[in-house]
This record gives sequence, C-alpha cells and structure tokens, in this order.
Amino acid sequence: MKPTDDQAVEFLTEMVRTPSLCGSEDGVADVMCGAMEEFGFEEVGRDGAGNAFGSVGPADAPRTLMLLGHMDTVPGLIPVERRDGLLYGRGAVDAKGPLATAVVAAARAAGTTSARVTVVGAVQEEGPSGGARYLAERPAPGMLVIAEPGGWDSIVLGYKGSQRFTASITVPASHSAAPEPTAPELAFDLWSRIREWCDRHVPPAGKEAQVFYQLSPTLLSTDWEDDGLRETASLYVSLRLPPGVDPACVREQISELAPQAEFSFQPGEAAVRSHRRTPLVSGFARGIRDEGGTPHYKVKTGTSDMNVVLPVWNCQAVAYGPGDSHLDHTPREHLRLDEYLSAVRVLTRVIEEL
Repeated sequence: MKPTDDQAVEFLTEMVRTPSLCGSEDGVADVMCGAMEEFGFEEVGRDGAGNAFGSVGPADAPRTLMLLGHMDTVPGLIPVERRDGLLYGRGAVDAKGPLATAVVAAARAAGTTSARVTVVGAVQEEGPSGGARYLAERPAPGMLVIAEPGGWDSIVLGYKGSQRFTASITVPASHSAAPEPTAPELAFDLWSRIREWCDRHVPPAGKEAQVFYQLSPTLLSTDWEDDGLRETASLYVSLRLPPGVDPACVREQISELAPQAEFSFQPGEAAVRSHRRTPLVSGFARGIRDEGGTPHYKVKTGTSDMNVVLPVWNCQAVAYGPGDSHLDHTPREHLRLDEYLSAVRVLTRVIEEL
C-alpha cells in the first residue's frame, strides 16, 4: 500500500501524539509497527533491545539499505496541534518527523526498489543509545540513512563527538569564615581549568572559526551537599568533540586536571564524518534537485546514533530528514508539513534509484 499525503500526515500526527520519553517507547513502537503492517511491510516486529523494525523490497536483494531513526523524545509537554500548515508537539522535529518520513518513503518505494530496505525506530537515542548499540553488534547494511532533522534540501554528512561526565570534589566541612577553599570554590576552579583546557585545542588550519572543529564545553548542572562533616560539590559537564579528538584521551586528560576530584564518565562517542562523493549522497542530491531544491551539505554540532554505528559498520552513510534542528528540545518544536511531504518524495526517489 502506498500511503497518500493525508495518510502520511495522519501517521506522523499519531506518532507525535503518542508519548515516548527515553526508555518508555512501547506506545509509539505499537503505532509504528501498526502502520508498517498496514503499509505492507514484511518482518515487522521488535528486537531484543526494543527497536521497532520492518522491511520492504526483495528479501534476497544484493543491496541493503537501513533507515535508522529513533522513537524516544526528551521531556516537555507540548500540546499537539496542526495549525497554519505546521505540526506542533514534542518529537515533531526530533525525530518522529524524520522517522515517519522513512516509513512512508519506504512504503511508497516498495514495489519499485531493487534493494532490501529496513526501517528501524531505535530506543534510547536521547539517553544511552541502547537501541543503536544493540544494532551495532549486528551485520552492517550496505548503506545507511540516519533519520534526523537537517532540512528537506540538506544532506548531513557528520556529527561531532560527545563525552559527558560528573566531577565531584569533597572536603571537610568548615566555617564560612575559614581560609580553606570550599568545595564549590574548588569545583568552580575545576570548571575554569576545563574551559582553559578546551581552549588549548587548536583546530586544523583554516577551520578555526568553524564550531564543528572546536572542542566545546557546556556546564549542564551543578550540585552541592553538606552533611555537617563533609561537603561535596559536583559538576555535570558535556564536551562536544571535534574530529581527531579521542574520547579515551579526553577522559585521561580531564582526570589529570583535578587529582582530588572523583570523576564518573559516561560512554563517549568520537566524531563521525562520511564521504561526500558516494552514490548515496549523489542520489540525495538528485532527489532534492528533482523536488526543485538546491542540495546543501551540512555537519552538525550535536551527536546522533550515527556516532554509535558508523565507526563499526563503516558503510556509505548520510543523515536526512525534515525539520529545523534549532527547534530540537525547545518548547517551540514544530514541523512544516509541506517540508515533511517534500522530504518523503526525495527519500522515495532515493530508494527507488537503488
């Protein structure tokens, strides 16, 4: 069954209407699997991590394509409504719009593509990327499209890496008039050293002004505890890593900035960047031109599941999907429905050309 534009919009609206905080994706997985069954997908189901999936195209096709999006969202209730050609709601941009694009485009191309196309809605992308880590242990597809927002006329070629950690400093409790530095003062000094350490990273020549090549720190939160005997101050920090900066080296060097601190590091991901001159990228460029647009090539300062799977699979890859990524995680999150339908047509052409 080839979904009409109205059905495509209704499917997306139902996905956005269904809450799916990170770790609680069952409801939207049911919506996605139900739609895929209705649209004629094969092997519809969920894997051991909870990812939802379905396939179209010849089962024995020599070419394989995975369209990998994520079903979960960050917190924040945004009333779901369609108004003036816009769909408002949490996840409309990040990333149910791109994921719905993948499902509808695959369904429309099912009868004409010679490739085996599998659409996957992953779990926990907004957290530990449990769904993508599960997939990374499976055989690699021949080609990969990450369903993430970049704009219907844009092809995303890479993402910065990420390393998050908590640093805690504990000292004996003391009177506020005592000369010894307090735990918050020591933590503030550590944050200054972290920023100075990041500033010492020198981007490649000619790339100094580009954020993608800068080592960027963000202080996400602070905490302080005092039990009367000890006081502890904690920093929760996010580092965005440019190409060439290894998360393991980052962890080692950050730990040396404050030997008295206790560090707790989350799994880090290196930056990824795919090649521009590949058949997959060329297919998207043609699809965008056929839709009346001019292709734009982007790298993004955030991270995605591409950072998890691409270093393992090492296949042709891009990220593609409708939506303004500046609206990610904001209370203004909304998607232009005409852009969504344009992206569906572009991706349909790409799949058909395979």
